[in-house]
Amino acid sequence: MDPTKLRPSSRHDTSVTTTNAGAPVWNDNEALTVGSRGPILLEDYHLIEKIAHFARERIPERVVHARGASAKGFFECTHDVSALTCADFLRSPGVRTPVIVRFSTVIHERGSPETIRDPRGFAVKFYTREGNWDLLGNNFPVFFIRDGIKFPDVIHAFKPNPKSHVQEYWRVFDFLSHHPESLHTFFFLFDDVGVPTDYRHMDGFGVNTYTFVNAAGKAHYVKFHWKPTCGVRCILTDDEAALVGGRNHSHATQDLYDSIAAGNFPEWKLFVQVRAVGLLVMDPDTEDRYDFDPLDDTKTWPEDLLPLHPVGRLVLDRNVDNFFNENEQLAFGPGLVVPGIYYSDDKMLQCRVFAYADTQRYRLGPNYLMLPVNAPKCAHHNNHYDGAMNFMHRDEEVDYYPSRHAPLRHAPPTPVPSRPVVGKREKGTIHKQNDFKQPGERYRSWDADRQERFVRRFADALAHPKVSQELRSIWVDLLSQCDASLGMKVANRLNVKPSM
Repeated sequence: MDPTKLRPSSRHDTSVTTTNAGAPVWNDNEALTVGSRGPILLEDYHLIEKIAHFARERIPERVVHARGASAKGFFECTHDVSALTCADFLRSPGVRTPVIVRFSTVIHERGSPETIRDPRGFAVKFYTREGNWDLLGNNFPVFFIRDGIKFPDVIHAFKPNPKSHVQEYWRVFDFLSHHPESLHTFFFLFDDVGVPTDYRHMDGFGVNTYTFVNAAGKAHYVKFHWKPTCGVRCILTDDEAALVGGRNHSHATQDLYDSIAAGNFPEWKLFVQVRAVGLLVMDPDTEDRYDFDPLDDTKTWPEDLLPLHPVGRLVLDRNVDNFFNENEQLAFGPGLVVPGIYYSDDKMLQCRVFAYADTQRYRLGPNYLMLPVNAPKCAHHNNHYDGAMNFMHRDEEVDYYPSRHAPLRHAPPTPVPSRPVVGKREKGTIHKQNDFKQPGERYRSWDADRQERFVRRFADALAHPKVSQELRSIWVDLLSQCDASLGMKVANRLNVKPSM
């Protein structure tokens, strides 16, 4: 085999230590010094290379979702959805597509316990025949804010205090008191599902609204739901969380790894909720049946009006081969879509399309999509040349388009939503906000014990000594607008008189 064709891999390693350039190292125990006691010589190239590489072994951790674990497997289409989308990997039942999935906590650092009350990330990379599709979501179906311009603020509020580096909920309540749309997500965060038992026993949701487009160009809004076949399980008490986290702060990572190693492969069913875009825009009677904006990611779609349709199953049957390569260097972005799947005008999604790719270019470099875990498995070609850490071998003389010397044809047209967009430039919020109805309905759907646990958790968080009485009153009033009895229960625990 031509040695220049070898892809960098440890399988080609020699049995002796070498420099990164391949030169043999005859002594890897002592530095080159003047005499046996030193000083050390700067010309000890291997020493300098070894220490310099060691100092750079860690890339910047993710601003969010830093703590995570990955596994590999496949997605199998189980139902015919060709009427909804022309996506190739969903072309017919039985089609399998390789995937890699990363689960994560959102706020805290890489070494933080996996028992923290925090949303969990659920990100899936599909290696399809038409390129990679990244479906990023959480274990909650909603998010705290509806406009991407507030994303840095909400994350800053949840992050540790920049002065003390201690997470303090007075900061969260202070900021989100200005954003009552956050209430719905609080009714998941402080609910039992706020601390999943592990990654195998939790739901996943796409959160944002995407668009399915079929071969005829017909567009449908779509929401994605992952349901674990082994059911949902949660850690209900702080004492149980402390016990689990005290024994092993990586318990969920180990559970995922050990389960797959033992042949107990985690599995989820994928369902979609579908809404016809044309009807939504053109038919006011259909639009008026909703008291919320379907593109608002602080809202769920009622399943009695928009039922779940089965699509396929996700099976994780292989552990990663190297944690750094396939977890830390694994990079997702909602901008990665394939023909048949497109964005919507969801304000959060529109912002994330740019933000995620930009943060990966900062974290991993401009050629992060060349890394094996991020690279497509299908043939691909473009004129993105050079840049830091570019290791693509190219024989071409033409790095531009079009060219008569090296003609390259366009791919067949890809159907995208064709709905006209009309409006004036403005900075405004959506008209149908209705921030209190869905949280109240969720609270009233729980049994009494679950309601009591929620009240206790919310009241305990509001009881933080740096949460002012003014803030407590504001939040009691917001909770009361969701459910009067809920507001009263929290108020009684805090000795706050509700104004409603």
